Amino acid sequence: MRNEERNLDNKNRVLVYSDDPKDQAKMSGEHERQAFEAEQKALVADKKFVVVFRIEKNGRGGKTVTVLDQLPAYDPFLKDLTKELKAKCGVGGSYFIEGNRGCIEIQGDKRDAIKKILDVKTMKYKGA
Repeated sequence: MRNEERNLDNKNRVLVYSDDPKDQAKMSGEHERQAFEAEQKALVADKKFVVVFRIEKNGRGGKTVTVLDQLPAYDPFLKDLTKELKAKCGVGGSYFIEGNRGCIEIQGDKRDAIKKILDVKTMKYKGA
């Protein structure tokens, strides 16, 4: 066999079992998850994201909710920011991660108060 044929043969192989921790991480998808989490953590540290504001009433029984969308999908960051916003606005709220972006929901129309908090934290925002 020539070298090119061997390389093609190796690319088509699928790893079925291995005791090596590196191979086990690849098989479980842990490596990709850690890389994604590191990327999101870097976004938070460098503040390279823009928060998008939205006001929602639909499907909430007429109640108004302020939604902060397109945040990094980094759980510790979302948890701390949600906790701070809820405490400073004096309302309830929650956060969740959809795919590769985070979202925070704060009860009521608290756009002005949240914008002041984000200004202090030097975070960029747009919308409503």
